[in-house]
Amino acid sequence: MPAAITCVSGFLPEDKLTNADLEKMVDTTDEWIRTRTGIEERRILKDPTKATSDMGAEAVKALCAKSGLAPEDIDIIICATVTPDMLFPSTANLIGHKAGATKAWGFDLSAACSGFLFALKTAAQFVENGSGKNVVVVGADKMSSIIDYTDRTTCVLFGDGACAVLLQQDDECGIMDSQLYSDGAGGDFLCMPAGGSLRPASHDTVDAKQHFIYQDGQPVFKAAVTNMADVSFEVMERNQLTADDVAWLVPHQANLRIIDATQRRTGLPHEKVMINIQKYGNTTAATIPLCLYDWESQLKRGDNLILAAFGGGFTWGAVYLKWAYDGNKYA
Repeated sequence: MPAAITCVSGFLPEDKLTNADLEKMVDTTDEWIRTRTGIEERRILKDPTKATSDMGAEAVKALCAKSGLAPEDIDIIICATVTPDMLFPSTANLIGHKAGATKAWGFDLSAACSGFLFALKTAAQFVENGSGKNVVVVGADKMSSIIDYTDRTTCVLFGDGACAVLLQQDDECGIMDSQLYSDGAGGDFLCMPAGGSLRPASHDTVDAKQHFIYQDGQPVFKAAVTNMADVSFEVMERNQLTADDVAWLVPHQANLRIIDATQRRTGLPHEKVMINIQKYGNTTAATIPLCLYDWESQLKRGDNLILAAFGGGFTWGAVYLKWAYDGNKYA
């Protein structure tokens, strides 16, 4: 039976970083940021003692309270993130501990902004083959921890947040199809250069600011526009879905121009596209589930959704999801 999303819950830090705030920090303007990205503000986890696992755990605890599932009934936790608390133990392990999921095993999955889709597809296998009854996917990133707030090309883009979804078997709804891609040839264009085995942390790497995000904007933008739009159309075409058949496009929230290009390629009208980038910025692995969280009251059982993402690596993909429950169930 298909693996279906049966509940979704998010967590966002209270503190906001607005475009006006950034005007005081770097050479930029509110108008420049809004016209080129669509972002007006983003959430920041300012508490230096809190990390990605803390946001993820809050999302999971809220998910359990909302669905009525006991934390100890969670079988598996998969955390999509590029900002783990540490290299090991995994952030999924820490989330399970903090959320009280004492019987769950889990692991982290790193695919940048495509991480949630990669984790969703991975988690679905466990549900479909019966090895996991209640599987939780968490998309969570504390992007502010790897942002250089003197680099105006990247600091305006990202925010912090987490969202968790519960996957269970369903008779007819759930993940119907997917197409995922990766191409390591694009790795140098969007990456964190140091901190791994290639360039371990040292005085030199810290002085060179190599533990922050590096992005070569033009090739990343070009690849994102093409690939995210094409893979969305590919999945729709393969499943003989027209724009009339699709209730919502759920795109990764990286840049409004990339979202618009994907919308045009799929033929969907603007009013069928979930967009919350203006409120949260790019929360990396959390953007797609946060859209589902924001829109869940408008979703109905049987709605056809196309989830699409593009991220560093390069990674990209799309998932065709048939929504499993009436959004008013948890409203």
